[in-house]
Amino acid sequence: MNYPVSSSAPRKSYTLYILVSVAVVLIAVIAIGGYKLVFSTEPSGKEAVIPAGTQPEEEIKKKPILTDIEEYNSKMAHIVNGDTTGKWPVKSDYPLPGAIFPFKRIIAYYGNLYSKQMGILGELPPDQMLAKLQQEVAAWQKADTALEVVPALHYIAVTAQQSPGKNNMYRLRMPFHQIDSVLNMAARINALVFIDIQVGHSTLQKELPELEKYLKMPNVHLGIDPEFSMKGGQAPGKVVGSFDAADINYATEYLAKLVTENNITPKVFVVHRFTQNGVTNYKQIKLRPEVQIVMDMDGWGPPELKKGTYRHFIHKEPVEYTGFKLFYKNDTKNNGRLVTLQEIMALKPRPVYIQYQ
Repeated sequence: MNYPVSSSAPRKSYTLYILVSVAVVLIAVIAIGGYKLVFSTEPSGKEAVIPAGTQPEEEIKKKPILTDIEEYNSKMAHIVNGDTTGKWPVKSDYPLPGAIFPFKRIIAYYGNLYSKQMGILGELPPDQMLAKLQQEVAAWQKADTALEVVPALHYIAVTAQQSPGKNNMYRLRMPFHQIDSVLNMAARINALVFIDIQVGHSTLQKELPELEKYLKMPNVHLGIDPEFSMKGGQAPGKVVGSFDAADINYATEYLAKLVTENNITPKVFVVHRFTQNGVTNYKQIKLRPEVQIVMDMDGWGPPELKKGTYRHFIHKEPVEYTGFKLFYKNDTKNNGRLVTLQEIMALKPRPVYIQYQ
């Protein structure tokens, strides 16, 4: 400023100057379509331009900004693995700070403590199971050094039933002490925990609130099994069930609220899928920076069949991230074999969530 603060005449001129400047800025803002300029701390040092009206102003101010944008883009390129279809990567907002993907890959053991038939998690004694999981984690870390590999226990907390039960819901909720046991096991190896829901004739609207005290925990995430969502009224296992985008959107909205209210890092949300109708209206699934959705290729069989399922139902209908499921027993029936780590790494995009059952 070239005017002394003690001079009264120049002060009036300066005031007029400010008013004119503000008017010019307002006209310019209107002219470029109502855009808000929000300064970020991105590595490029550039200003981030956010269309006006996309988010309430108070949310923009409060929402943390992912600072490692360059690393994020590099990891995403690694995951996309040279896909040229234009489907990947899926366009979305950057996740909130502390997000697991695309920086890490999760290797999960799936099952239920009451059944040795539902997966490796309940089949082996805890010490043996955890040791075997750590071996798989080490193998994956060796196969792909670009992403940090972390273990997880994926526990079926609500299991589908072929009989209606007391509430006529064709599902059985596990006691909390069993979930607590899984949390204690996970803590021994610093593993994540997934709570999986098979709704039967129930709904996510009824089941998620029952598990809220666990979903509030930063290390606990969510999984759902569309095949056991029996919207047609059949008993689970008679036909393959499904979830719609509306169901998935309810779950992500629920999780996003927990993330915001409890000031925790983003949740991972795994959706198992192996049929065309297992997830309907996928284009209507809403992405949120508080939640990271994984469409997990479920189903067992020979390697080429599993890879074909991945290409047809996971790659062709992109949502956000992808997963791949391996069955120690069912995949190896009739002299079959597991899909190798190298084969999975060759997929486009590369799965960031691997589940063993």
